[in-house]
Parts: sequence; structure tokens; C-alpha cells
Amino acid sequence: MPATLITHIKLLVNTSENDRLLRGKELSELPVLENAYLIIEDGLITGMGTMDELIDPEKQFYSVINANGQLVLPAWCDSHTHIVFAATREDEFIDKIRGMSYADIAAKGGGILNSARKLAAASENALFNDAWKRLEEVSQLGTGSIEIKSGYGLTVKSELKMLRVIKKLKEKSPLTIKSTFLGAHTYPEQFRNDHEGYIRLIIEEMLPVIAAEKLADYIDVFCETGFFSKEETIRICKAGMAVGLKPKLHANQLNLSGGIEAGVELGALSVDHLETMNEDTIRLLAASNTIGTLLPTAAFFLRMPLQPARQLIDAGCAVALATDYNPGSSPSGNMNLAAAMSCVQMKMLPEEVINAGTINGAYAMEVQDKTGSIRVGKKANLVFTKPVPNLAYLFYAFGNNHIDKVMLNGEFI
Repeated sequence: MPATLITHIKLLVNTSENDRLLRGKELSELPVLENAYLIIEDGLITGMGTMDELIDPEKQFYSVINANGQLVLPAWCDSHTHIVFAATREDEFIDKIRGMSYADIAAKGGGILNSARKLAAASENALFNDAWKRLEEVSQLGTGSIEIKSGYGLTVKSELKMLRVIKKLKEKSPLTIKSTFLGAHTYPEQFRNDHEGYIRLIIEEMLPVIAAEKLADYIDVFCETGFFSKEETIRICKAGMAVGLKPKLHANQLNLSGGIEAGVELGALSVDHLETMNEDTIRLLAASNTIGTLLPTAAFFLRMPLQPARQLIDAGCAVALATDYNPGSSPSGNMNLAAAMSCVQMKMLPEEVINAGTINGAYAMEVQDKTGSIRVGKKANLVFTKPVPNLAYLFYAFGNNHIDKVMLNGEFI
């Protein structure tokens, strides 16, 4: 099929010829092409350069699109979400306004257990349809790659139901999707006083089916005080690793939980949240190959201190950015908001948030060979902005929608 030519791009963003996981000062290095063109064929980027390098622009192209001074960026790579759920939890939102803490709500049977009860009653089709709508919404906001976790099942039947829904989304959605098994999200009611029993259920009954049906790419554990200890986290992850699932952990959201130490010891792909860090855990993460994924909208929604992004980057950590889209603590899949919040509240530079939310997010899902930057051979997953003066304006004017249109796999959606 003849190629599509996009001309007169004001700024083509994140055009690295040699992708690598960015850490520390490297995150502020964002290669761009000014007054650029882009060639797309069969959903892939097949050519790019500056307009003065373009020869015979009308020749052999199926269509020619004049970007007319727009900025073009790689689509966001949101590497931490929980978008398969049965119902929203705005009642708990009111509880939080009235002064209840996250722990208080969980203690009265809310939080994750609330979502688990509602999910158990939902059909697979209903879960798929609701999640499909959320995927459509986040793709219109510029997300092209996304990780989706289970974790609202907490029984063999319901966890497998969630993972089968994610597998179906993978097969049918234009987004690039990775699946994570998070059976160890919390202890279900019937195992509140029998932690060993639930861990054995995960290892002996859930994992064999997940492996046999190829339902997940990764395994996750909520390593936190009152949930899963460092030792329990390592045990569960090693069982997952034995059947081919790489670990990605919830770590240090509420306390110095040992999650960073567990993640580094396991060689986890990423440790996510990181609201509660100290000098020792920052140094440990910086010296490792594990990515630290920041989830600012979750901290914002829970009125917690945001992640120490500046200290992490200055220490040399590899940092990614994600939304934590879920019904309880981050009911938003808007990566643009997460990026703006990272600039305003966490003192990240615009170049740093773009890298953290694109190429490093791609590395946090192991899809960096397909997406995360604008490079020949990668998917044409692109965000076209409305007219803006520069990159910084995208996050400076945080209340505006700066997206004109989104392209996934070479097609506008």
C-alpha cells in the first residue's frame, strides 16, 4: 500500500535513533526535529527528516497530510493501570472528603474489597464492555500503550475472569497492551486471618492456570504494611517467575514497606508508587536496573505527599510515569494531567515528563522496540497537538486539552 506523508510538522518530538532506558540527567535529553516530515506505511514509521530534505513530496504517496505547524509526539505509554473493574467508588470519595483515611476505608470493607465484591457479580462481557470504553477514552487522550492489572478478583474464578478480559482486550484493541497478574492485591475477607492459605491459593491454584492459558506477562504484589510483607512478596514473585512471569511491584506507597528492597533483590522490571522513600531506598533503586514508576494522580487524589521525583532523578534513577487508573485512588487515565502535575508539583522538566511517559514507560512494559519514540520501524502511534507555541506550553496550560488528533498503528482514531 502506498505510504502516507505528513509534512510541515513544527516539532517532531522524541526522535532518538538509538533508544535506551533513560536515567538521571539523560531524562532531560529530548531529541527533536524542527519543520519535519514523517512517512507512514502499513502502520509503521518508514521515513522522517526535515522538510528541506524531502524530495518529490507528491510522488507515490497514498495521501499527503499538512500538519500545518502542529507538534507531533509519540503516544503515551501508561505502564500502570487497573482499568478492568465493575463499578466506580465515588461513595468512598465522599468518605475521604469527610476525613476517612485510605486505611480506614479499607478496614470497614471498602477499597479493594469493595471492588472485589462488585467484580464477582459482574459478567465477563460487562467487564469487557466497560473496560473497552475506558480504553477508547484514554486513547483519545493520547495513550497508545497500556499495562492492565488484575487484582479485583481475589478468588481463583474472579482473577481468571479479569485476566481473560484483559487477554480479549489485547486481541481486539488497537492499543498495545500488557497484562499483569495482581492476585496479591490484598487478603480477601475469608483469608483475613489465614495469610498462608491465600498465598498458597495464589501459588498452587491461580498461577498454574495463568501459565497454562498464557493470561499474563507479569506478576505484581502490593508490598505494604498491613498487606503483603517483603518476605511474602518475594515468595509470591518467585513462584510467578518460575512460570515465566516477570515481577512489577507496588512499593512504598504508604510506608517504607521493603518493596524497593524486594524489587531490587528480585530484579523486578519496575517498582511503582514510591510516595514514601528515604536516602537509602533512593540510592538502592538508583544502583539497580529496576525502573521507578511514579503515579502522581494517585498521591494527589489521596492527598498524600507526591513522589520525590527530583531526588530520584538527581540520584540517577530510571523513572517512568503512569496514571494508576483505578476506581478507588486514581479515577483518571489522563496522562496529560499526570505529566502536568509532575512538572508543577514534582519539579520535573517538560522533557523529563515526556521521556518518563513515553520511552521509559515503554521500557516498563518491554514494548520499547514497538513504541515509545518516533523512529523508523516503530508503530505510528502519534499525538498531534493543536497549535501551541512550544513543548513547555503543553504542561504550563494544564487545564486545556491540547490534543487535536491521535493516530494508532498509522490510523487516526
